[in-house]
Amino acid sequence: METRFIEAANRVGDKYFNWGKFAVARFDSVEWGRPVNVPDDLYGGSLLDRCGWDSAHVWVLDLQTGEGVFVRPGGNAAADLNGKHQVWVCPLFQPMLEWLYERVREDHAGWFDKLPAYVELADAPASMVGYRRGQEA
Repeated sequence: METRFIEAANRVGDKYFNWGKFAVARFDSVEWGRPVNVPDDLYGGSLLDRCGWDSAHVWVLDLQTGEGVFVRPGGNAAADLNGKHQVWVCPLFQPMLEWLYERVREDHAGWFDKLPAYVELADAPASMVGYRRGQEA
């Protein structure tokens, strides 16, 4: 598995307010090559293929809460988060995911290798606490 760590921050006035810590990961050829192991499986092939994933999917993990989502970036981050997943996230998770999706739209082939270690999310709203998706205050 290949991983990139991204730290993100926003500001209130001239002071940093929220600090998000994230991992963005994608499966490499080792994971994609793992076969289905159920005896007498009719289909065979890669376990990840059988789960319906493809190489465009990435795992985005909030390192503070330990929760995350497996998504195909480039669409609508809010819709992906408000769908079937109700992960506990820091206030910067959705703004960072929106930022990530924009990187994918801008550079579909090389975005992963160009991820920075830090990004400032100037327009992200400040909040004192994280929340579980679907339970926003």
